[in-house]
Amino acid sequence: MVPFASFLHHLFTILSFFTLFTINPTLSTDLGNEFSILSFNSDDLYGDYSPPSPPPSRPEPRPPSLSCSEGLNATGSFDTVCELNSSLILDNDVYIHGNGSFYILPGVNLSCPHLGCSIVVNISGDFSLGSNSVIIAGLVSVNASNASLFTGSMINVTAMAGEPPPMTSGSPRGVQGAGGGHGGRGASCVTDNSKLPDDFWGGDPYAWSSLEEPKSFGSKGGSTSKEVKYGGEGGGRIWLEARNSIVLEGNVVAGGGDGGMKGGGGSGGSIYIKGLRMTGSGRISAIGGNGFAGGGGGRVSINVFSRRGEPGIFSHGGRSLGCPENAGAAGTYYDAVPRRLIVSNHNLSTRTDTLLLEFPKLPLWTNVDIQDHAKALVPLYWSRVQIFGALRMSVKMHLMWNSKMLIEGGVDTLVQTSLLEATNLVVLRESSVIHSNANLGVHGQGFLNLSGAGDVIEAQHLVLSLFFSINVGPGSILRGPLDHSSINFTRPQLNCELPNCPAELLHPPEDCNMNSTLTFTLQICRVEDVIVRGIITGSVIHFHWVREVVVHSSGVITASGLGCTGGLGRGRFFLNGLGSGAGHGGKGGDGFYEGNFIEGGASYGNADLPCELGSGSGNDSLAGATAGGGIIVLGSLDRSLSSLSVAGSLRADGETFGENFGENVGKTISNIGPGGGSGGTILLFVQTLALGDSSTISTVGGHGSPSGGGGGGGGRIHFHWSDIPVGDAYLPIASVGGNINTGGGFGRGNGRAGQNGTITGRACPRGLYGIFCEECPLGTFKNVSGSARSLCRACPSFQLPHRAIYVTVRVEELVYTFGGPWLFSLILLGLLVFLALVLSVARLKYVTADELPASVPARRGSRLDNSFPFLESLNEVLETNRNKESQSHVHRMYFMGPNTFSEPWHLPHSPPEQITDIVYEDAFNRFVDEINGLAAYQWWEGSVYSILSILAYPLAWSWLQSRQKHKLQQLREFVRSEYDHSCLRSCRSRALYEGIKVAATTDLMLAYVDFFLGGDEKRAGLPPRLHQRFPMSIIFGGDGSYMTPFSLQSDNILTSLMSQSVPPTIWYRLVAGLNAQLRLVRHGHLKLTFSHVISWLETHVKPTLGAFGIHVDLAWFQPTASGYCHFGIVVYTTEVESLPPELDGQDVFFQPEHQSRMPINHWENQIEHMRLVGLWMSQKFSGGILHTKGLRMLKEKKAICYPFAFVLYNTKPIAHQDLVGLVISVLLLGDFSLVLLTLLQHYSISLLSLFLVLFILPLGLLFPFPAGISALFSHGPRRAAGLARLYALWNITSLINVVVAFMCGLIHYMTHSNRRHSNFPSWSFSMDESEWWVLPCGLALCKLVQSWLIDCHVANQEIQDHSLYSNDPELFWQ
Repeated sequence: MVPFASFLHHLFTILSFFTLFTINPTLSTDLGNEFSILSFNSDDLYGDYSPPSPPPSRPEPRPPSLSCSEGLNATGSFDTVCELNSSLILDNDVYIHGNGSFYILPGVNLSCPHLGCSIVVNISGDFSLGSNSVIIAGLVSVNASNASLFTGSMINVTAMAGEPPPMTSGSPRGVQGAGGGHGGRGASCVTDNSKLPDDFWGGDPYAWSSLEEPKSFGSKGGSTSKEVKYGGEGGGRIWLEARNSIVLEGNVVAGGGDGGMKGGGGSGGSIYIKGLRMTGSGRISAIGGNGFAGGGGGRVSINVFSRRGEPGIFSHGGRSLGCPENAGAAGTYYDAVPRRLIVSNHNLSTRTDTLLLEFPKLPLWTNVDIQDHAKALVPLYWSRVQIFGALRMSVKMHLMWNSKMLIEGGVDTLVQTSLLEATNLVVLRESSVIHSNANLGVHGQGFLNLSGAGDVIEAQHLVLSLFFSINVGPGSILRGPLDHSSINFTRPQLNCELPNCPAELLHPPEDCNMNSTLTFTLQICRVEDVIVRGIITGSVIHFHWVREVVVHSSGVITASGLGCTGGLGRGRFFLNGLGSGAGHGGKGGDGFYEGNFIEGGASYGNADLPCELGSGSGNDSLAGATAGGGIIVLGSLDRSLSSLSVAGSLRADGETFGENFGENVGKTISNIGPGGGSGGTILLFVQTLALGDSSTISTVGGHGSPSGGGGGGGGRIHFHWSDIPVGDAYLPIASVGGNINTGGGFGRGNGRAGQNGTITGRACPRGLYGIFCEECPLGTFKNVSGSARSLCRACPSFQLPHRAIYVTVRVEELVYTFGGPWLFSLILLGLLVFLALVLSVARLKYVTADELPASVPARRGSRLDNSFPFLESLNEVLETNRNKESQSHVHRMYFMGPNTFSEPWHLPHSPPEQITDIVYEDAFNRFVDEINGLAAYQWWEGSVYSILSILAYPLAWSWLQSRQKHKLQQLREFVRSEYDHSCLRSCRSRALYEGIKVAATTDLMLAYVDFFLGGDEKRAGLPPRLHQRFPMSIIFGGDGSYMTPFSLQSDNILTSLMSQSVPPTIWYRLVAGLNAQLRLVRHGHLKLTFSHVISWLETHVKPTLGAFGIHVDLAWFQPTASGYCHFGIVVYTTEVESLPPELDGQDVFFQPEHQSRMPINHWENQIEHMRLVGLWMSQKFSGGILHTKGLRMLKEKKAICYPFAFVLYNTKPIAHQDLVGLVISVLLLGDFSLVLLTLLQHYSISLLSLFLVLFILPLGLLFPFPAGISALFSHGPRRAAGLARLYALWNITSLINVVVAFMCGLIHYMTHSNRRHSNFPSWSFSMDESEWWVLPCGLALCKLVQSWLIDCHVANQEIQDHSLYSNDPELFWQ
């Protein structure tokens, strides 16, 4: 009886382990995907086997309590209030007891610097540890009504451990310098080639049984010397228990001591915290010490019912200086309320295990999370595991030897899907079984091997995915669904009455996740190779994204008899149960009874792309009712199999009467049976096929009952070739032997046989015919698409050519056709001018008047044009909404980064001081994390950009713009509808989703987040006025490049704010003039071009705005780690009161009482004021003011395309817009003509030369013409300017093709100069002559002139008011 009880004890331990937690050894557990069954009544299951509780242990003896005044030199009494106001060093253990409260005031230290020294506080009142106060001892125990640890305070027992528990081996022996063990093993840096690295570790773990209430000291690390003990000491013990609430803003530290390079790190100690409530975001740490080998982590347990805030909790191992890749093993962190154990190594790599020993039976743990590079070892050996519920299991290797894993899904839909993930291997041997009566997904990255007979993986829905290779050994089985005897509510419901093909069979989802709503019952997805020597059986079998499938002679993939018992082609039957055969690809055979025939089931489906289940006898209430064949689909329309090799069989046969008679238990048994089921479908999407001599592909119909049942109709087989090679040489795509059978089933008695099914293939291209697209017989030809043999017609002899005629076309012939080179040039020039005039007239007619400069510039910042009176009322409504929005605006927070694939947008953490009163800091940081994660780009987006940058940079630019627009839309949608605005304090803002808005500049280089009031805040001074926001930063969009020049975009909010001090007309004019100056700033020449902007601000802006008490300076902001920074302007008042309070005291010229209203010109040193503003900016924005001298320190990075900046750059407008457009039209047509002549010239050389000129860069010579036409015929100045920039980009990129043409011509001239033909004139387009360079050079000159004119055209479109560049400030401000 004793062994049997022990077996039951281990069995139920297994059940609790697999049922109630998830293990993930490599990644952090996603809380949204946790699995837990909290409602499970464990008392009913384990009540009879729970051992009696041990008697309570005796309390530890305590020394007499100290008094407040005499023992601690404090004030007050422990029975009322005792306040410790001066630091104190103790020599012995201290016990404090009383009915009052104990307060350690800020800045006070209480220490007992002796190993194992204890400070025990047991009081009825409150305990508080003031700011920046410290308690140091080996053991610190606090028991109070309320406990508070304020900011900067610390309870520190690091490296202060006493003796570890007896009979433990936490301290390593020897002189290897290994780490101490406690919650996790200590690390060891010993190497031995004869053993695995995992076989070495330092100190052993201990105190597993008390991890829920840890109370053990850590252990000392090992030493590398026998004489000196260099190892770090172990961590001490902390016990913090409050009967009510705990405020934890300080630190609770029980780390192991560091051992340096000569000793191992000590292991972490123990921390136990208990209370009803806990708030704060302090730090709880029991980490291992660093050393030659890191110490193991300690043990942390928190038993708090209600928690607010997110304290940092750490129990990871220490770093190993001697072997950095092998840190100490992680300790344990137990969260008592959800009964969850977390083992986290804080992303420190390690080979050292954390041992997980016996798990408790009462109460059951809900989850065990192994995360952040922790490594766990569960030293248990099981031969049978039974799970009631769902399994979520993630392991490195899953090995089963004569074992069973049984998963009972139950009736709850939440636990119907189980997942088994293995990052390396899944191996079943010696009749091992994984069984689920619900849904099962098995995912991995390595190999899945069912070794031999008796190895089975089966479920109602089974998905195997992400493996490199799957091997189904001889006698092993993959099954989905289960056999008929296991019918339950989770058995798949087949689409028997569906007239159309389910979309997922032809276009399956790419994610390969378990989805029980899909048609598949067994799917193998995203696997390189599938080797079948055993059996794969299911109703709907699907292989998706599989490269190669090999079915050996013993292998079978079968869906026979697993289709529908009814269906579209169901058989008909007499009242006595005798029936006809079911139909599918062929009509079912008629049934016969007493001289009467009953018609067979009808055929259905599409022979050219079949995907229907076979039908059955139609009477499933009788025993012996037959089912049709299922579906086998290998590949899909999107992803076909590269290779299919079959030496065994693929079967989807209909069921024959009597085959599964014994399984129809509980049904009425009849002497007379129905007809046979029809064959199913085998649909093969393949590139190449090899069928061995003994292979079989079969969808035959089932045979009828002996009493006159009709035979089932044959099914359908279709070969859908994904890539049929065509060309001069025939390449076979199939090697066919064996047997392909879609015959109808036999009728018995006088019943008739079913008709044959269909075997089809994809339509063959010209020259090929048949199912396998073979070459037409000799002497025949086929010029149409199709597979019929009759399409191959005999070749008539009179139509066969006797010899080929080759014609050589040279450029010279074309030139001299028109009278020679000079006349040809004049004709071409005249034609170009004529076509350019036609283009210009068409452009003036087509392009609307909005491109022409308006007589009165419209007011910037207005969304509606006030010149339309019928829109006046709507304009007033929008202006009212804008004013209301600007009045509630609090702060604008700019994204960092230029929104590129290498450096996407990101927000800094910690809210700025301007919004600290309206947001919650923790929730704001979570919002920032979500925004930053959403703003990041996928790896493939950057890869596409990199590839396009090499092939065709304009396409790369267009791709970048499209992804930037998509990213901005994602951010807006997230903030507008997906994010719950939980970071805002305003209830109204959270309810209406109105407190946060995301916007960006039109160039998509700069984005920002605006924060608004909700209207229910009770804080005075919100929203701040303009002078309260000073100094205020306004950041430019763009980066100074040709495609995205710097620009200041003033929206409604910014305009409304500035109107509090500056008239709107002045502000609009300032923005327009500044943008005109910023257009001339060139990336790579910032020092020179920014100096002109600074001069313009000094002469045009500062005198005018100074009259309104406003000062504007150029500045830089928000530098990133890569060196990128934003540029903009800083706006501040010229009064001293605008300086922040923390800088007021830095003035050395005036007393504080005289500084409140003193203007800047009253300062003795105006530069001092500039210095203070710059100092304030460096503190607030991490930036600084740019002045003429400061520009010398500005660092500029030169890009690889820097030389093109001398050709493409933004310039001032030159007017004469129509004339510029006409000249561009002439040059555009001339460019296209020269391109055609150049291509003809290189075609006359060789096809290789033509190919090189066309495709280096790909088609770069041809794209400038359509891009130029698009730019010239676009509507609106902004759109015209944008398309013209893209046209300029294509134009300058095509110079690379011109250089290639020049090099090809030069090489050809050098290699053929000795073979010049003497009959041709000296001026010729022939590459045999020395003037080969004329066309490439003329084309290059044409493109350079185009570039200059395009720059002028863009300037004319964007700057239509030339007074913006006036050097006279008075003329500018008129």
